[in-house]
Amino acid sequence: MIRSFLFVPGDSERKLEKAAGVGADALIVDLEDSVTAAARPAARVLARNHIEGKENVWVRINPADSDDALADLEAVMPAAPEGIVLPKPRSADDAMRVAMKLDELESTHGIAAGSTKILPLCTERPRALFSLDSYVGATPRLAGLSWGAEDLGAALGAKARRDDAGNWLPPYELARSLCLVAAAAAEVPAFDTVFTDFRDADGLARYASNAARDGFAGMLAIHPDQVETINQAFSPTAGEIERAGRIVALFEDNPGAGALGLDGEMVDRPHLVQARRIIALATELKKK
Repeated sequence: MIRSFLFVPGDSERKLEKAAGVGADALIVDLEDSVTAAARPAARVLARNHIEGKENVWVRINPADSDDALADLEAVMPAAPEGIVLPKPRSADDAMRVAMKLDELESTHGIAAGSTKILPLCTERPRALFSLDSYVGATPRLAGLSWGAEDLGAALGAKARRDDAGNWLPPYELARSLCLVAAAAAEVPAFDTVFTDFRDADGLARYASNAARDGFAGMLAIHPDQVETINQAFSPTAGEIERAGRIVALFEDNPGAGALGLDGEMVDRPHLVQARRIIALATELKKK
């Protein structure tokens, strides 16, 4: 289970080496926005060498409809990355297009079929917001959905993405909510987008806490200092684990019941589903 994805520029050997020790659940070696076109050939080689033999390392390639996407995939797949982060998809068709190429490259390089996952950044183009239901059943490689505001804002011609209090303005709150709902419909985790002001530790803590409250499984990070705060926000507290255990035990003791009383309030089957999810996450985190 992933709580934190940390972006690392694919053209910086120093940053790649440093990122390995900051505690992120997964790293994203970036070959897109943080790397200039001229630097990409060398960055691909550096990325492949960094990925080799490591776990939980993903690669953000360039958009599926660009010439760079194929070059990115062919360069890094011999190192068997955990997954591919897909920017600016127009719909799930782009994810399926990448999946077909992964089928070919896994076979070529002796990688177990289907082992390379895909995480689309599903809201970076305006047209994508009208096709988010296309991810339902699109590909078994789908590991989750995340979203982005920067490219969407650029496409809209927006002067701002947040209000003076730091809250998302309506177009971006819509995109965020649609990503969360689309992920639930596709039965995969949703990961909230980056908090760009990496110097604002309190703001990050509030944002990550709200994301966990709303149902996101984790977040993207752009700076190593953000990782610990994000991991903490998406880890269940001792109180949440204890209450989840009591909810599960209560329903196990009353297998025919649809709703039961606990601590002066009614709990029903949705509470049981959430309780089991909390216990599963806590169990998984104990293994780390």
